[in-house]
Amino acid sequence: MSTDTAVLPPTTSPAPAPARPPDRLRALGVDTAYNLVTFPVAIVAFVVAVTGLSLGAGLLVVWVGLPVLAVTLVAARGLAGAERAWLPAVLGTPLPRPAYRRADGGTVARVLTPVRDPQTWLDALHAVVRFALSIVAFTVTVTWWSVALGGLTYGLWDWALPEPAGNPDNQDLLELVGLQTSSLRRILLYAVVGLLFAVTLPFVVRAVALLQAQLGRVLLTSRAATQAELGRLAEGRDAAVAAEAVSLRRLERDIHDGPQQHLVRLGMDLSRAQRQLDRDPAAARTTIGEAAGLAREALEELRALSRGIAPPVLADRGLAAALAAVAARSPVPVQLAVDLPDERLAPAVENTAYFVVSEALANVAKHSGATACQVVVVAVGPALRVTVEDDGPGGAVLVPGHGLAGLADRLRAVDGVLTVDSPPGGPTRLVAELPCGS
Repeated sequence: MSTDTAVLPPTTSPAPAPARPPDRLRALGVDTAYNLVTFPVAIVAFVVAVTGLSLGAGLLVVWVGLPVLAVTLVAARGLAGAERAWLPAVLGTPLPRPAYRRADGGTVARVLTPVRDPQTWLDALHAVVRFALSIVAFTVTVTWWSVALGGLTYGLWDWALPEPAGNPDNQDLLELVGLQTSSLRRILLYAVVGLLFAVTLPFVVRAVALLQAQLGRVLLTSRAATQAELGRLAEGRDAAVAAEAVSLRRLERDIHDGPQQHLVRLGMDLSRAQRQLDRDPAAARTTIGEAAGLAREALEELRALSRGIAPPVLADRGLAAALAAVAARSPVPVQLAVDLPDERLAPAVENTAYFVVSEALANVAKHSGATACQVVVVAVGPALRVTVEDDGPGGAVLVPGHGLAGLADRLRAVDGVLTVDSPPGGPTRLVAELPCGS
């Protein structure tokens, strides 16, 4: 059994690579297509939303307005779905999709379902507000592309244009500013103008595309993001409750099978020794000696159980010392490498990281058949990454009801993630990442 503790060099996040020309061209193509293709969709959405909402509101007095509003909101939902399909490509990040209210009950309830759904009203609001931005985006995109292409290629078709000289109704830009005109001067001027528009084209098109896309993100996905966050918090709470329940059941079982049995026998031995004191003092001394051994065993088992919950060394000396202690107790040789910030981590983070390493090493000793194990604990930006790798034959899976599922639940309780990579033949690598602050 050997334990090596190493200090890793400071870990820094690699700087993002600068965008390559193909990436810039792809982004320009996506932004241009977004500004152009979504313009007719914006027109249809505006007409449908304004017409349907106005008609539905006007007919509410005769109850016909409710079905009209419901149909309008459902149509706005479909058009909003087309907009959501564009947003990840334009913004460069995946976005959540909202969970619309389900239609349950009779006909009246089904008709009222879209009317009672806040997200459908946000979809209709997006159709109305987005129309003005789509006009600006379409106009700016067409203008910048036209001027850039027309100016850069003007020399190819200047000969086909009628000469403006002598015709006061046909003047080029040079004549309009009071300068003499010629083919060469026109070509140079329009080439410079086209080059200026071509240089600024990606930035201008990107700006108007982001203006539209950010409006869509706020109105069409923000509520979904809030719903997803609430669901994630609820899942983390349920995972914490499940993990604690499993831990309590295991602790109860361990106490019942270990210290409790020793203490019961200890009480029986002391009672027997008490009865033997008068008639057989030698036998009483033997019985008391056995009872003392049982007390020591029970105490050792209680200490082992306490180390599994929250060892004193973790609270007193920190995570690195606690991990070194648990690695030293492992029957499988462990190479430990720790790189932590100078300040202590949050107690919940330290307890979770210790639990992950302790349980992982226990699984390695019981089930992996490994001859060596490596544990790396390193702070990477705002996250703490715990990696446990052994040279066993592999085959570990993360399925409900198994030990690894308990680790995953414990990590989810603190917004962490567990990844298991254990191909047949090995090695087995467990990677746990949990937030530890900025």
